[in-house]
Amino acid sequence: MALLLRTHYSLARESIRKNRTRSFLTCLGIGIGVASIIMIMSLMGSINNMISSQVKSMGSDLIVVRPTKHVDTIDSLVEGLTNSNSYMTSSLTLKDANVISGLNNVQASAPIAAGIATLSSEERTVKSANVVGSNIDLMRVQNLQLKDGVFLPDRVENSAIVGRNLSLALFGTTTEAIGQTFTLFDQKFIVVGLLEEMKDPINFSNVDFDNSMIVNAEYLAKIGGNFQVQQINVKAVNTSVVKELSEEMNELLFAEKSGNLNYEILYGDNISHPAGSLFTLVSGMLTVVAGVSLVVGGIGVMNILLVSVGERTREIGIRKAVGASWFNILMQFMFEALILSLSGGILGMILGYAVAFLVSIITPFSPYIDVPIVLVTLATSLTIGLIFGIYPAVKAARKNPIDSLRYYR
Repeated sequence: MALLLRTHYSLARESIRKNRTRSFLTCLGIGIGVASIIMIMSLMGSINNMISSQVKSMGSDLIVVRPTKHVDTIDSLVEGLTNSNSYMTSSLTLKDANVISGLNNVQASAPIAAGIATLSSEERTVKSANVVGSNIDLMRVQNLQLKDGVFLPDRVENSAIVGRNLSLALFGTTTEAIGQTFTLFDQKFIVVGLLEEMKDPINFSNVDFDNSMIVNAEYLAKIGGNFQVQQINVKAVNTSVVKELSEEMNELLFAEKSGNLNYEILYGDNISHPAGSLFTLVSGMLTVVAGVSLVVGGIGVMNILLVSVGERTREIGIRKAVGASWFNILMQFMFEALILSLSGGILGMILGYAVAFLVSIITPFSPYIDVPIVLVTLATSLTIGLIFGIYPAVKAARKNPIDSLRYYR
């Protein structure tokens, strides 16, 4: 049996070798589909890893409160994720954040009210700047580091903290931002702090702090900044009270909102998935699109095998005449299909991770290599070869040896 398998492999390899260009293009068709899937999975894995690392670095005493809609169907999930006003209907308020901060086991509590606004300095204007309303506790719960200055002092209502990139865009400098003034909603603000560069545009708070301006949330609401609270980050006094504190927060918010469960309280590993439903939906849709490429590649495998069957009709007749069974002929062409698809899968895996590595050079997303993803991708390639190789192999196996021997090219 082992000798027969080696023979089938040798025959398939020799057939592929004789038609190198045709075989390579067929493998490339499979490879493009596999590369697409690898890139999507690598990107999603990198994002999840980045956020998990951020949460772990902040300790296991972090609790996050987010607005939510309890959806029961795919249609309502898609509607919630694609609604451009989803954050404008947030159920959380600054009052909720203040109530939570009064609990005994709370070390720090920071609301995040984020939105887009126009900022104007003496010489420059940024029309679509990220503005975050929060309080002094944000520095502790988010592990923000200051390069210079102080963080939202209580005695200065109109103080602001600026991220590195926004400082460059608004003031033209990253070293002399402290003391600069700008206008937001017709009110003057003074920059009292400059953030260290973070290089994490995606994080569990969904805020790119390098491109954001942080101001006092209470003052922002007072001057007309109609930003809804998108999240409340809470730091417990220690890890042992996290579960108890989250339950206490739930009871408090449940009473505040008259039993309306339009929020969720997360801690531990659950925090590692900001907009998790959105990432799942997007990656799933992209994977389906990439799967279409795999199907096209599979059709390419079937096409080249049908051509090969036609070219080798006389060979099939000779093999059957000297005793080869239909199963032997079937396996010969199935081996060829599997070799083509597996080679395409390996090629696609190399291309996918190569592109992911190149993307990591210009973005903060490092390549994410996961053994299960690699194995599943290669198994998918083999499955494509198996499915699309059956018809040509069966067609070859069912050829009449006498008719085949009469065939001349």
